[in-house]
Amino acid sequence: MSDATGIIQLIGRILFAAYFIYSGAGFHVRMSKMAEDYSRSTGFPLAGIAGWPTGIWMVAGALSVALGIWPDIGALMIAAFAVVAAAYFHRFWELDDPMQKQTQQQLFGRNLIIVGACLVMFAFFASAGDALRYTITGPAFDL
Repeated sequence: MSDATGIIQLIGRILFAAYFIYSGAGFHVRMSKMAEDYSRSTGFPLAGIAGWPTGIWMVAGALSVALGIWPDIGALMIAAFAVVAAAYFHRFWELDDPMQKQTQQQLFGRNLIIVGACLVMFAFFASAGDALRYTITGPAFDL
């Protein structure tokens, strides 16, 4: 991998991770009770983890991707969060109100995009192996 490719890829990792650091620390950690209350209101069975534990999970996954500390695992961590968020919190198909339905459909779609991007990153990181540039460690998986 060339230096230019590595730099472009690093910028992409940082930009991608910034959203999850902001969302994880800014909402799930700082507004932990609100996140738990919302989770509880949807009937999520593990509402207690929706606040700061989920925020820490998101920040850890994002830092893993951005810094390149087993970035393949970080990508899978973010994907796991997005799958649960899409499947449990954005069930637009259960709503009758058109505005709520549209909002939840957009959020569901956003989470599908996140899962797709994470799977692409996972495959890229794991297949690049030691050729992955500007990382602290290499990927944990070797594909």
